[in-house]
Amino acid sequence: MGTHADISRAIIEALYHEALALADEVRAAFDLSQASLPADEDDFARIALSVEGLRTTTRVMHALAWLLNRRAHFHGEMSEFQLRRHGALPPDRPSDPDNLALLPGDIGELVRASELLHARITRLDRAWRDSFEMRPAAVLRLRERLGRAVGEI
Repeated sequence: MGTHADISRAIIEALYHEALALADEVRAAFDLSQASLPADEDDFARIALSVEGLRTTTRVMHALAWLLNRRAHFHGEMSEFQLRRHGALPPDRPSDPDNLALLPGDIGELVRASELLHARITRLDRAWRDSFEMRPAAVLRLRERLGRAVGEI
């Protein structure tokens, strides 16, 4: 089980606890918001709340799944191959600014917090995945070495 310097166990644990706390806040905020909307509330506001609630919840669950996969890898429950193959973070679907304008400010802050968390994890995922891709310079060096080796035969 190889570990990478760019993603330590401590980073994963800190992000995992942050994501868990955010998931609880998001669940509570969107549950309470649906229940507290008056029956005569603008339908657009109800739709915006539902849509952004689903997007935000999905975003946080994707982040948690990614973090759980990393934790499983650190605990030896998942190989690096399995992690590369099945541990990708799905792309984010950003919130709609028009929907956010219809939501209370505290819910908008939670939506933004989920977007920032996802963006941080996206950067980590990209850096980790890039460490497995061969760069053109590496490919050229390998070709040169092969050419020299074949030329010596």
